Amino acid sequence: MAISAILHEETQTGAPMLGDHLAMDLLNTEARDNDQAIEFWNSDAEVLQWLARYGIAPAAENSSLAPTELLTQAKTLRTLARKLITEFKEEKTPDINELNQYLHAFDTAPHLARDAEGKLTLSRVSHTDSMGSLLGPVAEAVAQLLVEGNFDLVKQCEHPDCVLWFYDRTKAHKRRWCSMALCGNRHKAAQFRKRSSSSDSV
Repeated sequence: MAISAILHEETQTGAPMLGDHLAMDLLNTEARDNDQAIEFWNSDAEVLQWLARYGIAPAAENSSLAPTELLTQAKTLRTLARKLITEFKEEKTPDINELNQYLHAFDTAPHLARDAEGKLTLSRVSHTDSMGSLLGPVAEAVAQLLVEGNFDLVKQCEHPDCVLWFYDRTKAHKRRWCSMALCGNRHKAAQFRKRSSSSDSV
C-alpha cells in the first residue's frame, strides 16, 4: 500500500501526528510518496483544522484574515522552521530574525482559570484575532525546540521514500521510523521480499 493511502487511512483529519513535538508535526504537514509531494495544507480551512487538533483556535469567531492569508503564512512558517531545524541539526548558526517576527506577533496575556477539579491554573492566552494568535503557538514550539531541544534526537524517518520528522523520546533513543505502522512495516516487508527472492535463487 502506498504511504499516501496509509497516511490518509490513519489520519482522517489530515497530516500525521507522529512527530512527538509540535515543531516536528509542523514539518510533517508535507510528506512524500514515490518521489511525489503530499501536501496536507491546501486551504485556510485545512490549516485551521490542523491547528484545532493541537488546541489552537482563533481568539475571535469573526477573523479579520483575508482569504488564503493563513494558508500562505502557515506554509511560510513551515519552510522557515524546516530551514532553521535543518541548519541547527547541521550545527550552523541560522538567522532567527524571521522567526522572531512570528513570535512578536503572538500577543498574549496571563489568564487565571479553574480546572475540572476546581484548582486554579495560570496560563497565557491570545487576545487578538490576528495571524499571531494562530501561528504564534506553532512558532513558539519551533523556538522552544531550538533553545531546549537535543538535536541528536531530532530525526527523519530512515525509510528512503519518507521525509517525516520526529523527536525521539524513546528510552534508548533508537527510534528509526516515523511509525512502525507506516515505514517500519514497509521496511520489514521489503526485507522479507529480499530474503525470499535470495532463497528462491539458490
